[in-house]
Amino acid sequence: MTAPDLAIVILAAGQGTRMKSRTPKVLHRLGGIPLVGHVLHTAAELGPAHTVVVVRHERDAVVAAVGDLAPEALIADQDEIPGTGRALEVGLEQLPEGFDGVVVVLSADVPLLDAATVRALLEAHRREANQLTLLSAIFDDATGFGRIVRDDSGAFQSIVEHKDASDAERRIQEINAGVYVFDVVTVRRILAGIGVDNAQGEKYLTDAAERIKAEGGRIDAVAVTDPWLVQGINDRVQLGATAREYNRRILEHWMREGVTIHDPSSTIVEGDVSLARDVELLPGTQLRGATSVAEGAIIGPDTTLVDCEVGADAVVKRADATLSVIGAGATVGPWAYLRPNSIVGAGGKIGTFVETKNSTIGPGSKVPHLSYIGDTEVGESSNVGAGTITANYDGVNKHRTTVGSNVRTGSHNVFVAPVTIGDGAYTGAGTVVRKDVPAGSLAINVAPQRNIDGWVTKNRAGTAAAEAAERASGDDAR
Repeated sequence: MTAPDLAIVILAAGQGTRMKSRTPKVLHRLGGIPLVGHVLHTAAELGPAHTVVVVRHERDAVVAAVGDLAPEALIADQDEIPGTGRALEVGLEQLPEGFDGVVVVLSADVPLLDAATVRALLEAHRREANQLTLLSAIFDDATGFGRIVRDDSGAFQSIVEHKDASDAERRIQEINAGVYVFDVVTVRRILAGIGVDNAQGEKYLTDAAERIKAEGGRIDAVAVTDPWLVQGINDRVQLGATAREYNRRILEHWMREGVTIHDPSSTIVEGDVSLARDVELLPGTQLRGATSVAEGAIIGPDTTLVDCEVGADAVVKRADATLSVIGAGATVGPWAYLRPNSIVGAGGKIGTFVETKNSTIGPGSKVPHLSYIGDTEVGESSNVGAGTITANYDGVNKHRTTVGSNVRTGSHNVFVAPVTIGDGAYTGAGTVVRKDVPAGSLAINVAPQRNIDGWVTKNRAGTAAAEAAERASGDDAR
């Protein structure tokens, strides 16, 4: 439901030099989602009439990502005037001229802030008829953060930056989290009067609080006790720590929903993954992208699935799969590699040291051992022998192999595509199939075996093999 009097401005213009990366800070991923994506998701849950993202550093890359994540978001370009106050000012310029509601200011590098917390902040703002309501947090160690100073009655008094704070103020554990709700008419007027005459030459958003207070406006700070909700990402150490916490929360959610996770410390589940009840995740499992796992499936150990669909009661162990579908009751692994567009039908099997690509293995069909199956269609209830290779590339083009239903192929076969093996056909061990095999036929390549007596003794004299052969010959003579 859209709130017509609500606008959200997301600040995403910073360079993020401490990340030491060619990737813009707000596009670094947390749980598979860009940092700015988490904030856009929170914004969308609040149902604003307008969402504005303020950009500057690596502008085109950030705009492209925002367009993919939230096509309805408006873009505001911060000019050469630095500072969060100026960022909000250019963001407000994108709002309709007649908009006179409230504006929530979020930072694109604070990914764990949830909609419920912001909603509570909005409710306090409206209930108290404030001109500014800001979010604060209680930190055990508040070093480096601006402090929220309150009077003896507990009312908001000011924001004091760490470097400007007295010893008494530095002992304050309540910090400014950088999340604000403003009356939009008030903040437009206040920002117009804030300059850049300070040591950093920046237009500070925190100066707005001082000016609103000086005018007698109502300001309140609402504290949260969970510091992770306001954890900003400024370097890769903070990114790593926040990623661990984000993953912990995701795993806890799924465990409460009926998923068994044997070792949470070695299990990664990204934010867009979907898990059903009675799914079991063994140590070393990584589920990424839009992976979904149906009821009763067992994944792991040591398995990575990216954008995969796993059916009910399937078992996938020590495998790596991307953009693949594994049917109900199917088994994959150990040591299997499913490349994109691999489909394993219900009850099917991809076994040890098998690689598949752009192939469909039909219901009940098996590729048990040591094979490469590429650009191939296998029907139902067929068995592909150990060591099989589908030779799908002629040096210029890729070609497809079709294996019918109830086919039994021998070990160490090569299928030279394009080729079709009909339903119920067999192939002998070591066969190179270069032409179609009719249904119910046996395909074999027969060459007579030739044994040359005494070859080792004559040509490898003095070797252990020759000595063993001589002993065996002597034993046979006796």
